[in-house]
Amino acid sequence: MPSPFPGMNPYLEQPDLWPEVHHWLITGIAESLVAQLRPKYRVAVEKRVYQTAGQESVLVGIPDVVVGRSLTASISTPPAITAVAAPLLQPISVTVPMPEEMRESYLEVREVGTGEVITTIEILSPANKRSGEGRRVYESKRQRVLSSFTHLVEIDLLRSGESMLVVPLPGSEPNIHTSYRILVSRGDRRPSADLYRFNLADPIPAFPLPLQREDTEPLVELQRLVQDVYDRAGFDLAVDYNQEPVPPLSESEAVWIDELLRSAGLRHSP
Repeated sequence: MPSPFPGMNPYLEQPDLWPEVHHWLITGIAESLVAQLRPKYRVAVEKRVYQTAGQESVLVGIPDVVVGRSLTASISTPPAITAVAAPLLQPISVTVPMPEEMRESYLEVREVGTGEVITTIEILSPANKRSGEGRRVYESKRQRVLSSFTHLVEIDLLRSGESMLVVPLPGSEPNIHTSYRILVSRGDRRPSADLYRFNLADPIPAFPLPLQREDTEPLVELQRLVQDVYDRAGFDLAVDYNQEPVPPLSESEAVWIDELLRSAGLRHSP
């Protein structure tokens, strides 16, 4: 079943669904580029691994710590009866911060003959857009790329969080704060870069993939890829359009989406 939205589907941004969406999109972009780039280039899927702790971590699937003793000892020796005085203050149950390993995939377009990384393609995750280790790790990697001749494509399909820093050029459109963005930064044109801005009701723009100067640059049709991923992964079965998406919408967006979903027969009247 196709996505009912003309651009980005906001229901795919849900925290419990986004890691799967991210994986499918990375794979879809890689598959779409392989035939267009060979034999000069290959597309490699890379992973960034780091740990978070404290309020950054999400305690999901982490079992409670159990303090035990030998079964043999407990059978052979009767437990001692110890008198315990009643505490004056009763404790409350809390959780302690546990380190959590984070894995984020990204793409590298490499020249076959030399192994040189020509272009890095990133799809931002929620951890990249909130303060903490995920943002620090990504910003460090981003700065390394921007300090090199490697091209950077940065795809932001998440409404929540703090967008990555870009500065409008003098005399250009000052409003860069839209719901979604795609940054194409060419290594030989920095600090100038191309920023594609779009909102919830807009189609996702296509953009050229920067390569070496003498090469024809393929067009990345991200809208088609998002629609294809939605259909191939069966995300229509994972989404309840009678609920509001997470993160929440503005009032005008909520009205627009309600009308869209009702006209498509995907949301029932209360």
